[in-house]
Amino acid sequence: MMQRISPTKPQFDYMLTTEPFPALVAGFGAGKTEAAVNRAIIGKLRHPEVNRGFYAPTYDLIRMIAFPRFEEALEALNIPYKLYKSPINYIDIAGMGKIIFRSMDSPHRIVGYEHGDADIDELDTMKTEEASHAWRQILARNRQKKRDGSRNTIGVTTTPEGFKFVYNTWKKKPAEGYKIIQAPTESNPHLPEGYIQSLRDIYPEALLAAYLEGEFVNLQSGTVYHGYDRIACRSSEIMIEGELLMIGMDFNVTNMSAVVYVQRGAEWHAVDELKGVYDTPNMIDIILERYQGHSIRVYPDASGKSRKTVDASKSDISLLEGAGFSVYANKSNPLVKERVLASNVAFTKGKVFVNDQKCPEFARCLEQLAYDANGAPDKKSNLDHLPDAGTYPIAFEMPIIKPVADLKIRFVS
Repeated sequence: MMQRISPTKPQFDYMLTTEPFPALVAGFGAGKTEAAVNRAIIGKLRHPEVNRGFYAPTYDLIRMIAFPRFEEALEALNIPYKLYKSPINYIDIAGMGKIIFRSMDSPHRIVGYEHGDADIDELDTMKTEEASHAWRQILARNRQKKRDGSRNTIGVTTTPEGFKFVYNTWKKKPAEGYKIIQAPTESNPHLPEGYIQSLRDIYPEALLAAYLEGEFVNLQSGTVYHGYDRIACRSSEIMIEGELLMIGMDFNVTNMSAVVYVQRGAEWHAVDELKGVYDTPNMIDIILERYQGHSIRVYPDASGKSRKTVDASKSDISLLEGAGFSVYANKSNPLVKERVLASNVAFTKGKVFVNDQKCPEFARCLEQLAYDANGAPDKKSNLDHLPDAGTYPIAFEMPIIKPVADLKIRFVS
């Protein structure tokens, strides 16, 4: 028996609006993606004669999130379908055409097909220029004509990520047909007990307006590491003979950096810094000489698995392992904003401290590193090397893990 859906009010408003270009901007847990999936299915049933597009920032998000949610929703609604995965990436609904899935990470590749309506998930997680490019490309694909002559539509669902493309297009000065619907996390009555408080526990106050209330706030004002306060984060700890040293390391040809940590209970304390080191072999020699008798654990820039600071056959990370160091690194670096967020939370929550007498440059760079015009840490300032080195361990050991909640639109008999 076919079931019916039971959305929240913001989800309902977004799914059934008559405006051609709606945007649901909402906090974590407000059910944005579920609203996008169900809007797509409702629209497909209304206009079976045209294809529909569904877009996400990466194919990983399509495979891990979009495909399972479409399958679950279609099965709950008793709608027959066939899912064709890579390299085709579409759902064929019997007698009703296709829902075509595409990634936005290479906007210039959004070519060679057409649809009559589309849905875009997490558009504002992309850089402003890339999001704008993707939007133009999707608009160009959205040109199949409908039998009833109604307008083609494109819906957007996203978390607000500062004053970026969605803010400029839907909030600041929207054109005709652009409607914004904002939803706080608490608009979803199906969240588990404690979910909202768990978000408050891990995110700085400056981000809660965006991630709980769905509001646009400046996420890039002031310094990059605004969670670091020299007084509040000051440490007097020093290394003890023979103890384990955790070293964050940034690879740069002729300008390598490292920050040395020790652990006191659950707290991490930066107790030494190395800067302006020529290359990886030189860094290894300094560590072996300066920290004799210590066990060494290195948290390097993950790109060191393939790159080299010295003209040799071995990668930088292979050289570190060959020197007898334990190397802790993921297959790839986290997104810069995720590393910055994890570090700011660690500083504000009293997890990481800095001995600014032993690490004067690290402390200075944390205080002064600002964002550039593109919203990225300013590399031209030459203040980013020690903060990069010092925050790789934080991102590895103290990542932000967003609480999981049941965010689905309810299906009822």
